[in-house]
Amino acid sequence: MPVCPVDIGRYGSVEMRRIFEEENRLQKMLDVEAALAEALAEVGEIPREAALTIRSKAVSRIVTVDKIREREKITKHDIAAMVEVLSEECGEYGEYVHWGATSNDITDTALVLQLKEALGIIGRRLVSIIEILCEMANKYEDLVMPGRTHGQHAIPITLGFKFAVYAAELARNYERMLQLSKRVLKGKMSGAVGTMAAFGEKAILIEDKTMSKLGLEPVEIATQIICRDRFAELVLWTALLGSSLERIAVEIRNLQRTEIMEVAEGFGEQQRGSSTMPQKQNPVDSEKVSGLAKLLRGMVIPALENIPLWHERDLSNSSNERFTIPLSMIIIDEMLMTMENVLRNLRVYPENMVKNLDLTRGRIMSEAVMMRLARKGMGRRRAYETVRRLSRKASADNRSFLEVLEEDLEVAKYISREELMELMNPKNYLGKYKELIARATSYAASKISADVKT
Repeated sequence: MPVCPVDIGRYGSVEMRRIFEEENRLQKMLDVEAALAEALAEVGEIPREAALTIRSKAVSRIVTVDKIREREKITKHDIAAMVEVLSEECGEYGEYVHWGATSNDITDTALVLQLKEALGIIGRRLVSIIEILCEMANKYEDLVMPGRTHGQHAIPITLGFKFAVYAAELARNYERMLQLSKRVLKGKMSGAVGTMAAFGEKAILIEDKTMSKLGLEPVEIATQIICRDRFAELVLWTALLGSSLERIAVEIRNLQRTEIMEVAEGFGEQQRGSSTMPQKQNPVDSEKVSGLAKLLRGMVIPALENIPLWHERDLSNSSNERFTIPLSMIIIDEMLMTMENVLRNLRVYPENMVKNLDLTRGRIMSEAVMMRLARKGMGRRRAYETVRRLSRKASADNRSFLEVLEEDLEVAKYISREELMELMNPKNYLGKYKELIARATSYAASKISADVKT
């Protein structure tokens, strides 16, 4: 009976879940065993017929998950069970199965093969989101809205500017993925403690040939296992990417508040927001992204704890990695799919942005007035205090900031009414937003145009 929500198909794509299903994991291990046998045969370590037989039998419909589970009840060792079942299927050539190898030569290399497939999917999804964000940055380049710091109105910004910020951030995550792939997607065939002693004089050649057949490069050096800093970096990266996705999700959740309602998730005709409140349209997908990001960050500690194992290895990493590594891939896959759906169906409300810009009755333009006064000769410090005083007065009296500014004799010495009118227009205080959006989207585009080395 399924227990984990991944098992019932709630999270993760079918293609991503399939990568980490037990049968696919088994097939990857059998692929490694077959590649090793072929490499051994090519250097003359085992008969060619043995390699051909091992290759023909190293398939999960012959060496099945059920057979291995039954054997594991006796061996209390899953890889030993697999080796025994495969050896029996190979008959007289069974003695050449697993020749010179240790369990983690097989399991770690098989895991890397799974991760190679998983990162290919993740990379494609991430590129798609970055492309969408770049498109939205250009589409909404001039759509002015309140910029907020500490949850308070700061100065004007544009929706396109926000999307450009996110595009650049996710592009950095994509770049990190390409970089870490070169460190993570490496296999090993180096024996009990990493010295390759059991493989004899041709050991390095055997490893090179085995990895070449699997489409991998060998690690520079290993113990009995691939050193866990590599996989820790991968899990750290998924948490980092997840946090960047949550950053977007949190912004959408905040902007979808009833009293703000500047953007909102799409909402289907038959979708329900509540079992009891018919009017509710909740940002449930963005909330899911936030919830899963918390879970991803929780995977980081076990991944880091797995780095300092005893001597050339112990088994304290194995049990938790059966959770942390596959789930990190499946969860980030779900988050990417969800965020892409949110962005593609995002509802935008320019009229509410206009309304919200005027909530403070012009006080959002305080910095613009201050800097104009400072440049006109008042000096920044004095200009700051003057505008702060008048801003507070406008707020206390519930009056237009423009009216209060017009009445102030000190302000009138430096700024005419016509200039004040110009300063009160949020569209006139957006700085170099166009150039910055162009710079960010150009950067993002340059990163995703690189070939995915996965």
